[in-house]
Amino acid sequence: MTGTLRVRVPVGADAERWVTRAGCRRVLLVVHNVTSATRLLDVLPLLSGDPRVQLLATCTGSSPFLAGVPELLASAGLPVVPWEQAKDTSVDLAVSASYGGQLHALRGDLAVLSHGVGYNKKLATPDNTGQHRTTPDNTGQHRTTPVFGLSPEWLLHDGRPLASATVLSHPEQLDRLAAACPEAVPTAVLAGDPCYDRILDALPYRERFRRALGVGPDQRLVVVGSTWAPRSLFGDGSDGGHEGDGGDGDLLPWLLPRLAAELPADEYRTVAVLHPNIWYGHGPGQVRGWLDRARRAGLGLICPLEGWRQALIAADCVVGDHGSVTYYAASLGRPVLLGAFPEGDLAPDSPVAALGRAAPKLRPHGSLRAQLDRAMRGHDPGRYAELAAQTTSSPGRSAALLRRLFYRLIGIPEPADHAPLLDRLPLPPYEPAERTAPVRVLTRLISADPPTVAVTRHADADHEPEDPDADGAHTAVHEDTRDTGRLSVADVIVRYAAEDDPRVGPPAAWTAEVLARHPHCALAVYVTGPGRCTVRTRHGELVRLTAARDEAGRADLCDPAAHASALLAWLGPEPLPTAAAEMTVVTGRAHHRVAVELLTPA
Repeated sequence: MTGTLRVRVPVGADAERWVTRAGCRRVLLVVHNVTSATRLLDVLPLLSGDPRVQLLATCTGSSPFLAGVPELLASAGLPVVPWEQAKDTSVDLAVSASYGGQLHALRGDLAVLSHGVGYNKKLATPDNTGQHRTTPDNTGQHRTTPVFGLSPEWLLHDGRPLASATVLSHPEQLDRLAAACPEAVPTAVLAGDPCYDRILDALPYRERFRRALGVGPDQRLVVVGSTWAPRSLFGDGSDGGHEGDGGDGDLLPWLLPRLAAELPADEYRTVAVLHPNIWYGHGPGQVRGWLDRARRAGLGLICPLEGWRQALIAADCVVGDHGSVTYYAASLGRPVLLGAFPEGDLAPDSPVAALGRAAPKLRPHGSLRAQLDRAMRGHDPGRYAELAAQTTSSPGRSAALLRRLFYRLIGIPEPADHAPLLDRLPLPPYEPAERTAPVRVLTRLISADPPTVAVTRHADADHEPEDPDADGAHTAVHEDTRDTGRLSVADVIVRYAAEDDPRVGPPAAWTAEVLARHPHCALAVYVTGPGRCTVRTRHGELVRLTAARDEAGRADLCDPAAHASALLAWLGPEPLPTAAAEMTVVTGRAHHRVAVELLTPA
């Protein structure tokens, strides 16, 4: 917890002497790791605006994934109480989104929420170390790994329920709770899913989220999602496996490089959503390092705290595993392909296990593009309707139900002056794909007058995609490529910067400098923003390419470097035949009208 604001909260007489609002009821947010903290942040607005309530936070220290917690708690701006003090401090309510640690030692009512989509996974407890399989315990008896959050090993202490309120999102969880741990049934409260409600509330903003991710109207967004643990899509399966579990994944060695090679860069956008335990278990720097090749090929890496929900809303297809992200995607009616699915890690009667039986599997053999296109083309949005109905029994009502529960446990009336509301999902920053890896470009001149050029780009210069209709090919390289040897043989060299960026100079100067430095290069391309770039030809002409805006005045989100490649295919070794023209660039299903303006003749 180094670096986090930590305080000793005054209690008793100290409170009367030192605290400005000594009469506040205390609500303690109990954090285990970043994953559980994000669910607590979902419900924070239900309590934070009440002057009768003082919010505190603590971390149990019981999770192996403690990295990232100090920064997250510091950003929340709440007093952080050391765990040993938290156990000695009387509170009116403690709220946790996980089990583990000494929750039984807390002095006050405890409400426990799920930090995912219900309770589905088996997870070993300290006295049941045989994770994911049946093993003999110290008495020689065979025990099965319990279902996290629904079994006595997690829910009871000395035979009594840990929580005053065990929050469930759907009656199917109550049925499984009654079968597995009847002692905890009296504590069960059906109160919906605040995370899912925030997603549902933001569905009308799908197009804005897509544009924030740099996805044009004719592009397809593929979201690759992975939960944590060795047999997830990101995992390496190092703990062994069960035959028939369907886990063909392993994101790193084959899936992401093949997606970059097979999916045309201007027709698909790929982003990855990784579980916070991956980020903070291995370290954000290590994760970025492992994914560096894919990121240089255009992969977007989504923040595990906020942006993943917006990415799901924006998605056209989700490649996932047995994690909550995949289930939420199916609940939204998105096409889902399972890149890994270890059935043995799940409760067989859980909704996520049912998704594993219903969703198609992504096979490593054969065309990935064909499998993705087939999943999107043949998808019925109602395919997972029955499973979606099990995400929550109270869609849109979790804020009201949870606030009612919290205030009942605190022992004071709910605020009468404002309704219970969750925070809206924010609009993400604009983050289009920027490929610093060399790009292989195939072109086809459909018409010379008026000029119409089809362009297909793949972010893997060593992979020659098949296109029997192509009549030209060249390589485009970002000036900041790590593979600097490619610059000497690049046909097109590209830079992305503001037109007035003082570090690289104006487009006219930069393009002239690049062509002088690289005599093999045919075009130097300075991309200044969505739909805009300045190009210098080997003849010395300075040309501005500007894509037409749509009917609503929105900029074309196709990478302007693709327009420059089309210009090269149209002109070949010849100079621009006119001072102004319009060119049509075809990328997959999209047709882009691009104005060609001669700024400076040769």
